[in-house]
Amino acid sequence: MDFEFDEDQAALSELAGRILSERSTPERLKEIEAEASAGGDGVDRKLWSDLAEAGLLAAPLPEESGGAGMGLAGAGVVLEEVGRRAAAVPYLETVLSALAVERFGSEAVRESLPAMAAGSLIVTPALTEAQGDLRFPVATASPDTDAGGASGWKLDGEKICVPAGMAADAFLVPVMFPDRSTGVVFVPAGTAGLTRVRQDATAGRPEALVRLSGARVAGDAVLGSDSSGGGSEREEVLDWLVDRVTAALALLVAGALDEALRMTAAYVKERKQFDRPLATFQAVGQRAADAYIDAMGVRLTAWQAVWRLSVGLPASDEVTIAKYWASEAGQRVVHTCQHLHGGIGMDRDYPVHRYFLLAKQVDLALGGAAPQLADLGKRIAAAAS
Repeated sequence: MDFEFDEDQAALSELAGRILSERSTPERLKEIEAEASAGGDGVDRKLWSDLAEAGLLAAPLPEESGGAGMGLAGAGVVLEEVGRRAAAVPYLETVLSALAVERFGSEAVRESLPAMAAGSLIVTPALTEAQGDLRFPVATASPDTDAGGASGWKLDGEKICVPAGMAADAFLVPVMFPDRSTGVVFVPAGTAGLTRVRQDATAGRPEALVRLSGARVAGDAVLGSDSSGGGSEREEVLDWLVDRVTAALALLVAGALDEALRMTAAYVKERKQFDRPLATFQAVGQRAADAYIDAMGVRLTAWQAVWRLSVGLPASDEVTIAKYWASEAGQRVVHTCQHLHGGIGMDRDYPVHRYFLLAKQVDLALGGAAPQLADLGKRIAAAAS
């Protein structure tokens, strides 16, 4: 396989890397973290605006939607740079939501795309529940004939650990319909019956617990067309969204691991013990080499999943494998980076800790390593039977 970027992807990656390296500095991240600790939503609004002005939010969308048609792969090259700088922006959440809206949204929902591409509308998937499977939500949608004078839905349920949930202007909410089919609903944050409560998360950026108590939405807020003859597109949306968010999380980690290893390599070449650089010690070199191999494994499996999704090939196994590597190998890498930094790795003024926290949060998001192996094992067993 050739995972080299094409000319357009390379240019997009270079642009994203330049903006993020200049503006998502350790000093700026400390400011955002202080604001979040004081009650802020954890989003660097200036950087978010800069990314939008540079066209990085719009680039993955088709040209007819105001973008450059670079799709999921285009979003992926930016996501690696976001991870590399541990940037405090909801790029993954909003761009993946925009791609879902562009593909499955009704005309009314698609009207939100220009605002999403401009950065003035933050949208995030609310996928996780305290109990239940990601692909079989406990939250429900029941018929409501009073929604805006037209047939609509009343939503009930609770979503936890919603990323960028305190900053979001709208949510993509998976629900179960009365016929036991699943779907995803576009729900503005100001909808009556929707409330959110701040949840402080591992990486220091607040997430949200989102409660729905009879929240009313119009019928066209549901993504995907419906058909009484079966085979409804509506039922495809949740799997489509979960697969892409999962693969995108793996790419985010790949970028973070690359930068954490770069920082570690620089440190052990300069730090001396017994008048010798740490990098010359065999045990240090072996540990760093193992971490490098793990990091490359994360990047390889993440891009394999993203590529297959972007060209329309079956990718369920590859997505699961990518998330397993991001969780399992990702943890080995950041632990190595912390260990090789010694005492300074524990100093919150030194930036390497951000990559440790980011990798841990992604490990926990949408299921850790063990659930991924269990899911993959079930599919292998089913195929063999």
